[in-house]
Amino acid sequence: MFEGYRRKRKHSDARARERRAGGAAPRSRTLVGMSGMHGCPHSAALPDPEPEALAETCPECVALGQHPVQLRKCLVCGHIACCDSSPSRHATAHFHATGHPVMRSFEPGEAWRWCYEDRSLV
Repeated sequence: MFEGYRRKRKHSDARARERRAGGAAPRSRTLVGMSGMHGCPHSAALPDPEPEALAETCPECVALGQHPVQLRKCLVCGHIACCDSSPSRHATAHFHATGHPVMRSFEPGEAWRWCYEDRSLV
């Protein structure tokens, strides 16, 4: 019953030891590891205060009868759109249509931001 847990735990412990010893990078990368959480020039140009959300969900998904996986908020205009895990990827489409580069998660308890131009967390 616990064999799978032990095997996974053993593998995880070995990877942790390797990282501490300065070995290879871990197989899965966290969001921090992917971007280093560096700022970008687009963040400085964002309106302050942040614009109000224009909707509570992705209006494009509603019109198509789709369910968004997670929501994103444009930090330039307040547009709400679905993430890239959703079928239509409306947040990315909003960036391509408007050029608004920075958005943030619109999920409860999340505050991370993403810059489409720099392809990094900001």
